[in-house]
Amino acid sequence: MLKRKVEKYINEKELFGFNDKLIVALSGGADSVALLRILLSLGYNCVAAHCNFHLRGQESDRDEAFVRKLCAELSVPLEVVHFQTVVYATENGLSIEMAARELRYGWFEDIRKKYGASYIAVAHHRDDSVETFLLNLSRGTGINGLKGIMPKNGFVVRPLLDVGRGDILDYLQYLRQDYVTDSTNLENIYTRNKIRLDIIPLFQQINPSFCDSLVETASRLADVAAIYKGAITDALERVMESQYSVSIEKLMREIAPQAILFEWLSPLGFNSAQIKDIERSLKSTSGKIFNSPDWILLRDRDFLLLKSKNMVEDVYELRTRLISVDSGFKVPRRNDVAYLDAGKLCGDLRLRKWHSGDKFVPFGMKGFKKVRDYLRDRKISLFEKENIMVVTSGEEIVWVVNERTDNRFRVDSKTDNVLEIQVLPVK
Repeated sequence: MLKRKVEKYINEKELFGFNDKLIVALSGGADSVALLRILLSLGYNCVAAHCNFHLRGQESDRDEAFVRKLCAELSVPLEVVHFQTVVYATENGLSIEMAARELRYGWFEDIRKKYGASYIAVAHHRDDSVETFLLNLSRGTGINGLKGIMPKNGFVVRPLLDVGRGDILDYLQYLRQDYVTDSTNLENIYTRNKIRLDIIPLFQQINPSFCDSLVETASRLADVAAIYKGAITDALERVMESQYSVSIEKLMREIAPQAILFEWLSPLGFNSAQIKDIERSLKSTSGKIFNSPDWILLRDRDFLLLKSKNMVEDVYELRTRLISVDSGFKVPRRNDVAYLDAGKLCGDLRLRKWHSGDKFVPFGMKGFKKVRDYLRDRKISLFEKENIMVVTSGEEIVWVVNERTDNRFRVDSKTDNVLEIQVLPVK
């Protein structure tokens, strides 16, 4: 009965074809052993893959020995890998659970390629999906976190999602098939185990069909999420001026600005509390900055601007050319090239970032103006200000690069030689 139910689910969800080779993640526990036995009985070509994470001492070695014995009895090819999970977690700043996940799925993909397999089959079942739903709900999540576990994600497939843990144990008992038990799964010291052992049984006292009801709700939410994803994609196209810039005015015209911000920023490491603060900042003055581990978001005057903390800045250099001119020379109207009277320069040219106390005489003016005030009047964003450079001659600024030259060094009717200056990235 269970075998046919799994077969029907595989076909309904179009998880894989009969001729596809499968890598089966085999821990030795009841779920993975049942998955292997079912797929083999349905005639699929399977290769088993076992990870020894060395997290439970002798139990980890016991699991490996069991898996080796089982695969030998079933004549199933087996791949085994040993991971120093604690070391990997420490070196990469990860929890043990996340470290094991990264190691596991990275290796599974290597094995899939090695054997030319189509998919990696893992043994998540209906109860796992219920636990994931409740775990995400307890931590706070968007609609994507309430879909439960998806039957197919890239090369990873989950053929058992339509059956419960009880069905799996009954199936193994019918086959008289042994399996190993992870002792930590019997302890309620971990969050997921608390949900499995304490919380779900309480809900089942209220509604014996609680798991089925929740799975059905998650399935409907998966459909809703698909519609939601399309609506969010369309909204982001309306409000984004570039990959790293959102128009505040356009965002505020949307029905749900916070939802748009959540879907834009949460994948970049901004949490829900920050995103609420960012939405509140839209109605206040500009200049506020918000940080995630890898990104900085600036609430500028008219835009929300993103900048990566890992961005490598370009290196720039000065390019100059001396031009002899006559009285009829006209300075081209370009901001990216400066034309100065070479005879008025008072020292070697140098390129640097602007400093807080810098001042110059903007072209067309007579008095000094602080560079900071000039950039503010030009409504240059904070991120852009950080990249503004100046060219100096001796101690004097002769050009705020790509903005304005200094009036004291302008080309006039008495100019004999013009110095053309460009600032270009070093290739």
